[in-house]
Amino acid sequence: MTSATSLPPRAGRHCHNVINPFHSTHYFSPDLHDELAKIGIGSRSAGYFAVRGAAMGAVGPGTITATFYNFSHSLVSRHVPAVWSVASPETVLAARLRAADTTLRRLLGDALLESPEMAEAAELALRAAEAGTRHARPLFASHADLPVPDAPHLAYWHAASLLREHRGDGHLMALLDAELDGLEALVTHNASGRGMSHLGIMKTRGWSQEDWTEAQERLRGRGLLDAEGELTEAGHQLRKDLEDTTDRLDRAPYEHLGAEGVARLTEIAGGFTTAAMEAGAFPAEMFGK
Repeated sequence: MTSATSLPPRAGRHCHNVINPFHSTHYFSPDLHDELAKIGIGSRSAGYFAVRGAAMGAVGPGTITATFYNFSHSLVSRHVPAVWSVASPETVLAARLRAADTTLRRLLGDALLESPEMAEAAELALRAAEAGTRHARPLFASHADLPVPDAPHLAYWHAASLLREHRGDGHLMALLDAELDGLEALVTHNASGRGMSHLGIMKTRGWSQEDWTEAQERLRGRGLLDAEGELTEAGHQLRKDLEDTTDRLDRAPYEHLGAEGVARLTEIAGGFTTAAMEAGAFPAEMFGK
């Protein structure tokens, strides 16, 4: 049974959709690779596992696979826990913050980062994140234990990270309930036209083409994919239900902020994300079918 909400339909999702790219800019940035190389981490896969997992401490491959969900465990195991012998989680977190700062300054410029709107976005997003729930949300909870940076643009980036991980943790609950494993989740999201491209998945997630084909066959067996690999009506309904469930599980931060605050944060965040995208923050070949 869905509880009553004071927000317009999908207002939280719309807000997330323009906040999340602000956080994600550093994952696609040469600045992150440069900062990690300085501390001895040259592999992009090892770097991703380290920067996103460092808030949880020097965890093992099982924890990374569980919390990241759609990466091949064999890929994770090639880099974790070995990466922690190269750089401690604390060293990685400091490098990540430096990379985020450099990337945002390069993409948006100092004037925008020092604008009143950036300070307002940080205040609104941090207020929303206050209402995030820690139980059963390991990535959100661990990031919530980190200090808030002083600079407004980094405070906003930190808040965007919290809101991203809060929704992400909830989304994994929805995927598990829908009985989709990590690769099946990727295949269905790709088939929807909204997820990472097949090229992007193959380059970053550690799955083989054989793995992909086998996942497609399992989904066909459930009536979720057709012979051409497109979503069936049932597949489209499943993806819709997944997002609706994720919205419900992610409602608390946006309810806490209120309809007016969510609308304002969506407006400001949209401007920042548009500017970052126009500056070339994301490689087009990594997204869509």
